[in-house]
Amino acid sequence: MKILRPTVTYLLLILTAVIVFFPVVYAFLISFMSGAELLQGKFIPESFHLENYQKAFERLPLAHYLWNSFFVSTVVMLGQLIVSALAAYAFVFIPFKGRHIVFFIFISTMMIPWEATMIPNFLTIQQLDWINNYQSLTIPFFAIAFGTFLLRQHFLTIPKELKEASDIAGLRSFKFFWKVVIPYCRTSFVTLGAYGFLTTWNMYLWPLLVTNNDQVRTVQIGLKQLQTQEMASEWGVVMAGVIIVIIPTLILLFLGQKQLQKGLAQGALK
Repeated sequence: MKILRPTVTYLLLILTAVIVFFPVVYAFLISFMSGAELLQGKFIPESFHLENYQKAFERLPLAHYLWNSFFVSTVVMLGQLIVSALAAYAFVFIPFKGRHIVFFIFISTMMIPWEATMIPNFLTIQQLDWINNYQSLTIPFFAIAFGTFLLRQHFLTIPKELKEASDIAGLRSFKFFWKVVIPYCRTSFVTLGAYGFLTTWNMYLWPLLVTNNDQVRTVQIGLKQLQTQEMASEWGVVMAGVIIVIIPTLILLFLGQKQLQKGLAQGALK
């Protein structure tokens, strides 16, 4: 009985993994198929060739879209790390009147749907003349309540003795933040960075609203263009574009899976 339980558990985990990962595998196989093979309902292509991938880059400026998405996602990730870390530090290590009330008001913004703030944000961007600029794709996402909450929860686990010792040693607040807080909470920073990068990479609606030319548009809009153009029936080309787009996210998830799990767990312990 003791041997049977782990076996059943692993079988269920393998089955779940196959079900979850099947769409990605199927999209990968379709990306190598011709239109005739798709019409015939084949599951595995007769031969693996890169013609569909070549067409995806020829029909759209996909490489430029990828660069835009990478640049925007990286800037948003860095902005979120800086703003969230400084805000969390203030809520934990800088005593001021009404600190907890301000924090709960700040966290309560997580209950406001993004769709409810989209129109005011768009009008603000329009007034600032940031349409078709990288500023409109990055700056509105620097301050997020989730990031501040995650880092604050981890900052609370730092022993107070470290702060007292740093004060006795004459370390200023920024030095304590740089030399003690950041190394101690490195896992949570990795978690927040990966979260911010992936969320921004997969964003579609906001870039569609604030951009109307190919110079600053991101790759998610490019995928929709690829699907709606004259080659909409060429699903092999569309799936080739999909695989190209999800490769960076899969690499990031595989490399940082343990760090993500550890960071989220540590942030929730307090």
